[in-house]
Amino acid sequence: MTESRIRATYDAVAAAYDAALRDELTGKPVDRALLDVLLELSPGIVADVGCGPGHVTRYLAARHRAVVGVDLSPAMVEIARGAAPGLSFEVGSMLDLPVADDAWSGIVAFYSIIHLTPAERASAFRSFARVLAPGGWVLVSFHVSADGKPAGSVQHLDSWFGAAVDLDSFYLDPADVVADLVAAGFVVSATTERSPLPDVEYPSRRCYLLAQLHA
Repeated sequence: MTESRIRATYDAVAAAYDAALRDELTGKPVDRALLDVLLELSPGIVADVGCGPGHVTRYLAARHRAVVGVDLSPAMVEIARGAAPGLSFEVGSMLDLPVADDAWSGIVAFYSIIHLTPAERASAFRSFARVLAPGGWVLVSFHVSADGKPAGSVQHLDSWFGAAVDLDSFYLDPADVVADLVAAGFVVSATTERSPLPDVEYPSRRCYLLAQLHA
């Protein structure tokens, strides 16, 4: 999927998306626990890649001394900066992250790979490997399946949060994502799958992969 379509979609829904999701971590204990694990393993800079309006970034920054956010959507980054002016947010693509090699010790990528084709996903993980210091960690989450949408299927949206959009989302088989991480130089240390939380989130089965870059 072209990044221009993804950017246009998230620019169009930025304000509504922020209003709907800014407090979502309050009702997600597994997500919070896994984010805390990533922080414990990452003493240096931790980046929230695909940070959107910055709600996950703010959670991380409240618990860690060095946190940055990167997102493809300028509108999302503007909201994130307004909500947390003391943090660093940059517009950038996860396919070619705008930082130096070995710059970060940890990456959080919460649902930010779900719009990528298999080739783009592999490219993103190579980009993660480039910017992480040896031994760095990544925490990736994604949708596995939903009602009528098994792993491997695609969902297309023409309308989202009241805006006209053109967006594809992929339901991913965890084995495929693990294979892409391994190909990029990571070792997957933990896999967590869970069912959706009623009345809290979109009703999909989710997977979280915690992986370490070869030292």
